[in-house]
This record gives sequence, structure tokens and C-alpha cells, in this order.
Amino acid sequence: MTDSSKPLDTLESSTIQPIPENQRHGSAGSLFTLWFGCNLILLTVVTGGLAVTVFGLPFFSAVAALVIGTFIGGVFMALHAAQGPQLGIPQMVQTRSQFGSFGSLLVVGLMVVMYLGFFASNLVLGGQSLSSRFPLVSPSQGILLIGIISLTAAAFGYRLIHAYTGLMSVISGSVLVLAFGWILFVHGLPDDFLQRNQTSPAGFLGTLSIAALWQLAYAPYVSDYSRYLPADTGPRRAFWASYLGCCLGTLLPMLMGVVVGLSIEGTDLVAGLVTMTGGLSTLLVAVLSIGIAATNSLNLYCGALSTITVGQTLVPRWSAGAGARVVIASLLFSLALGIALFGQDDFLGHYTSFILLLLYVLVPWSAINLVDYYLIAHGRYDMPSFFRRDGGVYGRFNWVAVNCYVLGILIQVPFMSSGLYTGPAADAMGGADIAWLVGLAVVSPVYYLFSRRSGALRLQPAARDGGAQ
Repeated sequence: MTDSSKPLDTLESSTIQPIPENQRHGSAGSLFTLWFGCNLILLTVVTGGLAVTVFGLPFFSAVAALVIGTFIGGVFMALHAAQGPQLGIPQMVQTRSQFGSFGSLLVVGLMVVMYLGFFASNLVLGGQSLSSRFPLVSPSQGILLIGIISLTAAAFGYRLIHAYTGLMSVISGSVLVLAFGWILFVHGLPDDFLQRNQTSPAGFLGTLSIAALWQLAYAPYVSDYSRYLPADTGPRRAFWASYLGCCLGTLLPMLMGVVVGLSIEGTDLVAGLVTMTGGLSTLLVAVLSIGIAATNSLNLYCGALSTITVGQTLVPRWSAGAGARVVIASLLFSLALGIALFGQDDFLGHYTSFILLLLYVLVPWSAINLVDYYLIAHGRYDMPSFFRRDGGVYGRFNWVAVNCYVLGILIQVPFMSSGLYTGPAADAMGGADIAWLVGLAVVSPVYYLFSRRSGALRLQPAARDGGAQ
């Protein structure tokens, strides 16, 4: 029986091991519904609303910044998608080829923090939203309910997550379209809607950066959800399905966040959304909260795979199965649940700072990974070396990648602009944040040049008789 013939309620048996060809199934089209459906959530609405509530942009400037940032960031996200079908392994395992077996631990550890951060943020927003429309459910109870649904989907794994997000792409998409119609034709917009707020360079670039990060943040995810596709899945098909699904699924709820944010007094977008959608609000909140659970299952699933990657690096002969993945997912869920319950009071402030900091550490990793895959290795890697303690042909540490990663973070510092810190270059530009652009522009050519000069041994495929050592 191949994996494609198994029922959805069957636990996925594989974790970070290469997926054999007889278990490959599906088509690139499934990537569209996955990324479209997982973005139709309240957190995307809130993120889009930052353009007007935090960065103070008027409507047309906000939409322009969100569109530009989304379509730029989506390129990097979708380029990672082609790696899954060709290699058949999770994204963080493949990172060992750039950083070495032990050098990759820093990056993988940061990604686990990212998954937990998004998971907790979604829990808080979903719990508060459910409580706002269903008074018998407290915010904490809503957080727990969404978390349990998320854990269930993550426990069963890849196929159930794809089916869940595919279903939500239809349901959530339909409800969002109805909500737009209600807001525009039933509730109406303020008379001065287009005159509210003023465009500023800092606000425009800040919004553009937030939109780009939303896409870049998915870069560590995409191979995890394309690795079961047949190896002959065309890279272009994987790219466009992921790119269009993620970009279109993002812009619809972000645009709603802009509309609501400009129509209300204050910054409580969820309360404003409830008010503006009137009799539709109960259905809208219920559907988008269920959608949050679908998206959170991605966070928990990837977090478990990355944690297993750390463990297998330290104990190479450990071959984690479904049981280990479920146990680890449960432990991560417990940790994120604690973060959500204790951090729900100042959600918007914590969330804004979190995603800006995340951008600074994601950019250099994505640049290194993509340059290595497309320009240096051309997608050809020695699979046994990924699972060796000594890193095989990739070694324990690839200092070129490690140093470039550190350089990529440090070079951004003068250009950073957040509530926690504003660098001198950003201050001189009126608070405009272009740190991620500087990071990409510096790290990509530096890594390429130094890798070509010092990495000849890495580029030669090793004999495929290796194993965990």
C-alpha cells in the first residue's frame, strides 16, 4: 500500500528520513491550496492591519507596500519549495549541507523558536477572538481548544494537514469574500476613509518589510510540505503553486486588516472586525479560528521535525518514528501553551517586536540556502552525509556559511528599526527599516564567492555507501 492510499486518520510513519519513491504522491496543485488555506486566518488580518495601526499609512500606500512586500518575499519562499520533491527531506535537514552537521544546530534551534512564536501568537489571537463572540468560552479556554485541534492534526501528519488546509482554503476563502461584501455594502466605510493617515517613508518601508517577512517566514516550512511529491515534479510547478497560493492567500486577509484598521478608532482589529461584519461576525470568527488551528498544525509539525533534526544530529543512529514525533509535538505544544497563556495581555506589542526580530535572523539563512542550492550545488547533494555525525562531505562546521550567517545578522544592525532598537542608519533615514534588503544584498554574493573558492570538496558527491557514524 502506498502512502497515497492510506486513510487520513493513519499516523504518518516517516519523520526526517528521505521519503522513498513508492511513498511519493500528490501534485504541485496541492501546494497552492496548502499555502492559500493556511494564510486565511485572523493573524494575517492583524498583520495587514499593522500598516495603518502601527505604521500609520493611508489606504493606497498601505496596499502598495503590502503588495510589493508580499510579491518580493514570496519569491524567496517559493524557491525553497522545489527542494522538497528533489531531495525528499525536511528543510532543516538539508540545511546541514550549508552549515555542517553541528553548525546547522544554531539555525535549526532558531527555527524552533520561530515555530513556537507563531504558534503561541495564533493561539492568543484565536482564543481572544472566540471569547469575543462566544462569551461562555474564556480566552484561556479558547486558546486550549485551538491548541488541541492543532496538536491533533500535527500528530497525524502530512496528509491530514494538506487535507485540512485544502478544506479551509474553500471555507475560509468563501467566508472572507462574504465579509468583504458585508463591510462594503452593508456596514459601509467612513466618509473620510481615504483621507485617514499620512504616507511616510518609514511607514512604507516598515509595512513592506512586514509583508516580505510574512512570506520569508514560510521559507523553512515549504520543503516539509512538498517532500512527498514525486521526484519528477517540475521545479517551476512547485514554485508557482507555492508562490501564488501564499501570495494570494496573504493579500486577501491583509487587505481586510487595512480596511478595518482605517475604519475603527484604536487598534483592536478583531473587535473592529466583529463590529463591521455584524450578523456575519459569529460565522467569520468561528471559521477563521478553526483556520488558525490548521495553520498552527503546520507550526507544530515543523517544530517537531526540527527538534528531531537536533536530536538526530547529536545521536545519529536515532531514527525517530511517529511515536517520537507525537511526543515531541505534545511537549512543544505544552511550552507554546504556557507562552500563550502568560503573554496574552500585550499581544500586539509582543507580536510586532517578534516578527521584526525574526526577519533579521531569517534573511541570511534564506540567502545562504538558496545560493547554495541553485548556484553552487545545483540541487545535487550527498544524502548519506546528511545523517552522519561527522557531516560526511559537509563536515561538522562549514565556517564559510557560519561566518556569512553571523555577518548577515551584524550587517543589518545599523539599519534595524524596531520598538526595541533603532540603528544609526535607520535613524538617519527617519526610522525606515531596510535591514533585510541589506542582509540579502551582502550575504548572497559573499557566500557565493567564498564557497566557490573554498568548497570544492563539498561539491563532489560522495560514495553512497555512507551511514550514520
